[in-house]
Amino acid sequence: MTDTFETLKVDNDHQIQEVAELAEIIWHEHFTPIIGTVQVEYMVDKFQSVPALKKQLADGYEYYQLFDRGEFCGYCGIHPDKGRLFLSKLYIRKECRGRHLATKAFHFLKDLCSKRGLSAIWLTCNKHNDDSLAVYSHLGFKTIDTQVADIGNGFVMDDYIMEYTV
Repeated sequence: MTDTFETLKVDNDHQIQEVAELAEIIWHEHFTPIIGTVQVEYMVDKFQSVPALKKQLADGYEYYQLFDRGEFCGYCGIHPDKGRLFLSKLYIRKECRGRHLATKAFHFLKDLCSKRGLSAIWLTCNKHNDDSLAVYSHLGFKTIDTQVADIGNGFVMDDYIMEYTV
């Protein structure tokens, strides 16, 4: 059987809108129990709205839509950072989880690193996001630090910093 996983680089307004709409769904469903509705709404607007995505793309971020069997299942956002790749976002729709799409996206990102001469992939993950932390650990990421980042409006991101050496 051929692999049914595909990535598509986000490069137009329609794709940006699709990513923003999916972010709205995933963030409310996944993060509300962890950080609450008010912070989720603030963070979606600040980081995952159409204007926020357009600004990130203009600032050198890349977004990729993730497809399985032709279905738009998730997305990832990346940015090169001092010889490493910052994995800013990796989100999979709830009904698409369990298909190993995060693993397939991770292999795609490792390949990008190899092609671009980047030595590692690093990310931040909420300290209470147990499911995602387990996935990243399973993929071989190691916790290298912690951070509490003020994101405005009285909110902080209380995260582990994790890294995978390519």
